[in-house]
Amino acid sequence: MHNLQAERFYKPRMVNGMMASADGPIKTFPLRGVKDTPPYLHDGRLLTIEDTVEFFNLILETQLSSQEKFGLGRFPSDLIDGLAAASCF
Repeated sequence: MHNLQAERFYKPRMVNGMMASADGPIKTFPLRGVKDTPPYLHDGRLLTIEDTVEFFNLILETQLSSQEKFGLGRFPSDLIDGLAAASCF
């Protein structure tokens, strides 16, 4: 479980008579098949891998360059493509 402290981006609000706020710690999953299983994040709020990279760039304040974000977005596809090519030998 990882607590990314996402609550700093959400204002608590009333939903069905209950106070709703950030979810706290989230479970992380392995990368196998990740490019084929959108949406992302535990509640499906991120529709693409690129959205996910940008979300974590903002949350973790990593200040990634456009090239670094592109590379991270491509990583799952490149990983799977590399494994498929390696299994041919």
